[in-house]
Amino acid sequence: MIEVADVFRRFAPDYLAAHGASMLPSHQRAITDILACRTEALGGHLWRCDECSAERFSYHSCKNRSCPKCHADQTERWLHARRAEMLPSRYFHVTVTVPEELREVLRANQRDGYAVLMKAAAEAIIELARDPRHVGGTVGVLAVLHTWTQQLAFHPHVHCLVTGGGVCDDGLLWHPARKDFLVPAKALAKLVRGKLRAGFAARRPDLVLPEAAWSKPWVVHCTAWGEGEQAVLEYLARYVFRVAITNARIVGLDDQAVTIRHKHRKSNRWRTSRIPGHEFMRRFLQHVLPKGLHKVRYFGLWHPARREQAARARLLLQLDRPATARHAEPGEDAADLVSNRMRPDEPRTCPCCRQGHLVRIRRLSPK
Repeated sequence: MIEVADVFRRFAPDYLAAHGASMLPSHQRAITDILACRTEALGGHLWRCDECSAERFSYHSCKNRSCPKCHADQTERWLHARRAEMLPSRYFHVTVTVPEELREVLRANQRDGYAVLMKAAAEAIIELARDPRHVGGTVGVLAVLHTWTQQLAFHPHVHCLVTGGGVCDDGLLWHPARKDFLVPAKALAKLVRGKLRAGFAARRPDLVLPEAAWSKPWVVHCTAWGEGEQAVLEYLARYVFRVAITNARIVGLDDQAVTIRHKHRKSNRWRTSRIPGHEFMRRFLQHVLPKGLHKVRYFGLWHPARREQAARARLLLQLDRPATARHAEPGEDAADLVSNRMRPDEPRTCPCCRQGHLVRIRRLSPK
């Protein structure tokens, strides 16, 4: 399989020579980390089979959030930590897309721009949902920032997981949303647009924003996502730790270009595109976020300041319906209910003889 690291090994030296002086530190760090990921540069462990004596090297991951090889275990740990916070209710998936006129502004002011965008999207959902004509209570919103299309073009948008109901002001009653309706999409789009404009005016009054962005309709989608824990886990697995492109979508590499697979939205069919090497580097790096910028944020009922209300709402919902999820048996790791991955302390089967088990011989120092 061709990996992003293989593309970087071929094109990064020339790209750095041409643009290194003006590159952001986060971009340079992403290149360095992805090149070193799971190589001897980061160190690791040496394993030996207790049957056939075959030896295997296991190198450490770089843990960079832009690396396509580093998020399986991180995703699982995060899901397990969030599982206790999820509510046994219906959920909605809301997507808010920024118009083309504002993309350059966001690209040049990522820290402020992305923060204002995520806050505007979440607060608009919460404000509309509080209307008694829709939900009549405070909903929980988990917002996830994405900045790419299938062909790695810059396309900032926010995915929001929204609870299908909310709590009243005193937190004593749960108001469920209608089965397939949360809030009107057109009203939500106008409210997001207004809040984003007000947010920029308050946070960055020095920015000159294009007037055309405020007069055109914005694209907002709101769909019912499902019910219960499984819907939440599927959503989180798909969106929270996704990177701009996975290694599986890179199908060709030569001295001039990279060939990737992408799904055509209208036909819903897979197609291939050939992208010059330096252009691939530029497209990939524009989706590397600045250090310390949070791409996942919590609002409304899921805000850390409202944990007591969220816990009370969870009790109300659990009392209202019998629990259907299977609980872990005594001695069983809760992670086993979500994933069939091998526990770290379990012996690993030898990939050569398929009979013996790998035994860790020694630790390898970084080179």
